[in-house]
Amino acid sequence: MASRTHSLLNRAYERLLEREIDGAPTHVAVIQDGNRRYANEHGQDAADGHRAGAETTEAVLDWCAQIGVEELTLYTFSTENFDRSADERDHLFSLLEEKLREFADAERVHEREVRIRAIGETDRLPDDLRDAIDYAETKTADYDALQLNIALAYGGRAELLSAARDVARTVETGDTTPADIDAETIERRLYAGPARDVDLIIRTGGDERTSNFLPWHANGNEAAVFFCTPYWPAFAKKDFLRAIRTYESREQSWRRTRARRALALVRAVGGAELDEARAIVERFREYLPRGELDGVESNTNETEPTTAD
Repeated sequence: MASRTHSLLNRAYERLLEREIDGAPTHVAVIQDGNRRYANEHGQDAADGHRAGAETTEAVLDWCAQIGVEELTLYTFSTENFDRSADERDHLFSLLEEKLREFADAERVHEREVRIRAIGETDRLPDDLRDAIDYAETKTADYDALQLNIALAYGGRAELLSAARDVARTVETGDTTPADIDAETIERRLYAGPARDVDLIIRTGGDERTSNFLPWHANGNEAAVFFCTPYWPAFAKKDFLRAIRTYESREQSWRRTRARRALALVRAVGGAELDEARAIVERFREYLPRGELDGVESNTNETEPTTAD
């Protein structure tokens, strides 16, 4: 009886969260932490924790598709994870190989047109796992509805160092000058995989740090971050929806701040020559209380607003 009541309350809470969400972030990145601790608390081996975590991964992919997320990146195996015991690594590599092939053949993956990509120093991985990566990438190469990036042998600092060294070599050979180096120069040399900047990072397991994960795509975009205590195998849909709500709250706050800055410009300088400021106020007026617009309504409506960047 208690279990049924708990289940009903969880479902009611999920429905409440779903009603509170207006949209979805374009790109969600997840640090799947806590598999081993989950297994230890349940008297199991680390291998059991990783397998339980794989089931959560499948569920999260479904949730992303349901709310319209276009890209999901999973921090599955970091460069630091090579320091783990050989037995644990071997089991994890075997599980990843199994799941990649399973995903590549899954009907729901093809129905939802999920494209699978691996990012990281994949040449460091065992041959069987690399073959599974090639299989999954080839089978889903033509899809673009939802991109699933699996970060394997990945380290954000290593990625940036590799890009910097590559640029330095082009400067040394005379193919590039320091003055020519810009953001696009670096981006072209990052690991192939992510198609867009990260909007939201989720980390399970209780630790409040992003652990060197996608520093260029996430930190550069000032991504929202959601930390939660459940271990990855226990991560539930309500936790996922709470993360999405956190992202939306942050976006609303950012829009409100930008609108207020534009409003201050209009008030300080006058509306006639501030087309961009007027456009921002118009674009984000729904995020400002009516009272804040007093005295500038006539200015912001003097001319047709232009499109803000």
